[in-house]
Amino acid sequence: MTDHPLVLFMPSGRRGRFPVGTNVLEAARSLGVYVESVCGGRGICGRCQVEVQEGQFAKHGITSAKDHLSPFGPKEERYAALRDLKDGRRLSCSATIAGDLVIDVPQDVAVNAQVVRKESDGRVIARDPAVHMCYVEVEEPDMHKPLGDLDRLKAALSADWGYEALDVDFHLLPGLQKTLRAGEWKVTAAIHKDSEGERARLIALYPGLKNEAYGIACDIGSTTIAMHLSSLLSGRTLASAGTSNPQIRFGEDLMSRVSYVMMNPDGREAMTLAVREALNGLIDRVCAEGGISRADILDAVFVGNPIMHHLFLGIDPTELGGAPFALAVSGAVTLKASEIGLPLNAGSRVYVLPCIAGHVGADAAAATLTEGPHRQDEMMLLVDIGTNAEIVLGNAARTVAASSPTGPAFEGAEISSGQRAAPGAIERVRIDPATLEPRFRVIGIEPWSDEPGFAEAAAGVGITGICGSAIIEVVAELFLAGVLSEDGVIDGTLAARSPRILSNGRTFSYLLHEGAQRITVTQNDIRAIQLAKAALYAGVKLLMDKQGVDHVDRIGLAGAFGTFIDPKYAMVLGLIPDCDLDRVKAVGNAAGTGARMCLLNRGYRREIEDTVRRIEKIETALEPKFQDHFVAAMALPNKVDAFPHLAHVVTLPERRTSSDTGETGGRRRRRSRD
Repeated sequence: MTDHPLVLFMPSGRRGRFPVGTNVLEAARSLGVYVESVCGGRGICGRCQVEVQEGQFAKHGITSAKDHLSPFGPKEERYAALRDLKDGRRLSCSATIAGDLVIDVPQDVAVNAQVVRKESDGRVIARDPAVHMCYVEVEEPDMHKPLGDLDRLKAALSADWGYEALDVDFHLLPGLQKTLRAGEWKVTAAIHKDSEGERARLIALYPGLKNEAYGIACDIGSTTIAMHLSSLLSGRTLASAGTSNPQIRFGEDLMSRVSYVMMNPDGREAMTLAVREALNGLIDRVCAEGGISRADILDAVFVGNPIMHHLFLGIDPTELGGAPFALAVSGAVTLKASEIGLPLNAGSRVYVLPCIAGHVGADAAAATLTEGPHRQDEMMLLVDIGTNAEIVLGNAARTVAASSPTGPAFEGAEISSGQRAAPGAIERVRIDPATLEPRFRVIGIEPWSDEPGFAEAAAGVGITGICGSAIIEVVAELFLAGVLSEDGVIDGTLAARSPRILSNGRTFSYLLHEGAQRITVTQNDIRAIQLAKAALYAGVKLLMDKQGVDHVDRIGLAGAFGTFIDPKYAMVLGLIPDCDLDRVKAVGNAAGTGARMCLLNRGYRREIEDTVRRIEKIETALEPKFQDHFVAAMALPNKVDAFPHLAHVVTLPERRTSSDTGETGGRRRRRSRD
């Protein structure tokens, strides 16, 4: 124990050291972590509840335990006696810090919770679901024909629907006779048949005519989870919902979660339980919004990166933590929802898309299905930018895939003023190259910072940090304004010209906002972004080498992060290769769309299974050229590669490095793409 324990708040990722005895609510607010307290810390409202996450968090050097908070105080005892205080919850207005802690601010009490922006893209999908609803009229019992009720039901389904060989879920047998009689021998059977080669199976039975059935499609991301509820008959999306992945409290990035499993005996079980509880909460939400019962859900499709895939299925992901990154199962998985703790209809089935490789998962497979590089002649690059970037490059002739460990910097972690996308986070930045003065836009506030009405709105919402889209823009804008050299070093000589350039000993930082929360961009922040973007770009270049191309025709930016970053700034940063900006687009939650395609049409399941078998997997760790590409990609936008398309849109600074002494370097080298 130290006199100033380290406290990490999740899911924001904010952390700091505080003297022993510091009130948790005060600590949270000093870091800009929003914890509501309507009663002003009197212990009456209960809105300031928090939870301590116990275990060893190696990445942060924290061993967190519940006894690292002060014992229950009078305010908490009074509140618990009068109202329901869930087991493990504490009132942050009462509890004080006694040791290192990882503290979770529960989403059910958070008001300014992370903005989860993953909606269905609304595309029309041809329907051929794995579940069909079949209405039949069954012959009534006859003493002269001693067939059982189930046998006569099968005969009717064979005669009317052509199901010659039909298996039946056992859970239907005890209530089958009551159902037949309740419907006066007219019933609707739900038949599951995923592929032409398998036997059909009766999974649900309803009295009378049941002319609706539903399914869910879900993308389990390492940061957020998005779910869509669709009609299996009409294909219409009834409801969509999203939430933060509660596994964040076990580790911000994927390797941290694998490490948690390795260091904590019950780590895998805890993370599996956490994600399944979150899924059950989302199911409740989409059912309420869609006006249906859980029992109406007959099919479900899930996608996720390999570690999310394994933890969701209850598989230990330890083998994915090191070479050769072996998957427990790479092919598609089909099972009953009840086998993985999802209480839907008793006969509901689950289909999980195949994984491409050890760190290129079912989510990348689903995005590939959505965008279809394997269906076109053009060379398309598909990138899902997250804590682990998944990269697919190809066309109808050949498709290759790889992953690259970008880490959580793009999502606000490892950035001094970084945070996840939530009200109060800066999301857009522009810097005047003449004055070096910034203007910015904040989530939850419509005007820009230099427009009327901003100050009044900011007083209510607050300005608390920088989210991922703004991190990319501010670094790119600093480069375009001449504040950053090509190798990412802040020019300290500009401090004489602008008070925005601050000295921090041997390095400098840029002051983006001065307020209740001082928001700066430090040299370490820029280095973290350089490392992340270089890892991604190097992975892309390896795939381009494998394809024998020096340019790409189209670029798709997938995932929630890809949706909200500006392609121009991503290219200025050198996150993606040069391309006609009109042919660079955000493809939204392409993984969720791919999951919905597989939900509504089983033909897409066969297509992606076949495509994944043909995709060539490239392991970046084994490629000798990765390091060369990585080093070149540390520069802005790149030390070696030219960006002629980008140069037509923005004026790129003259090439100079931190070693330059005032004279300008030569102009950026240009070379033909021909």
